Amino acid sequence: MEIRQLTDAAEKQAVTRLILEALPEWFGIPEAREEYIRESAGRIFFCAYDRNRPVGFLYLKETGNATVELYVMGVRKEYHRRGIGRQLFRQARDAAAGAGYAFMQVKTVQMGKYEEYDRTNRFYLALGFREFEVFPTLWDEGNPCQVYVMSLE
Repeated sequence: MEIRQLTDAAEKQAVTRLILEALPEWFGIPEAREEYIRESAGRIFFCAYDRNRPVGFLYLKETGNATVELYVMGVRKEYHRRGIGRQLFRQARDAAAGAGYAFMQVKTVQMGKYEEYDRTNRFYLALGFREFEVFPTLWDEGNPCQVYVMSLE
């Protein structure tokens, strides 16, 4: 497995589309998926490759002068539980710290709503994120937004 930081906007968008379309359980709302694809072009972006085939990615979005958000992450299902997300995260965390950010945040659906997102929550907690706040209606009542944070210092 190889992790690369991508800089070409079109390549970032192509990878984002390829991976997110393979993950309808998490990215099944077309408008949201297209927004993630559009947003990817100008972001700090990492991609995991298996024999030059993209199998996962993540990108970061600045949310404040000291804070960056792990804005979106996806790993093809057949590659889950192989440490790819953890490798992508480590590269992104190091890049964010190197760029001078003090904090990283991530948003997901609150634990206890959906099994797919409960696995996601457990993954973020295992990476070292800590619960920060829940916004019950940020997205909608059926998807309460859990915010996790971590210090990069």
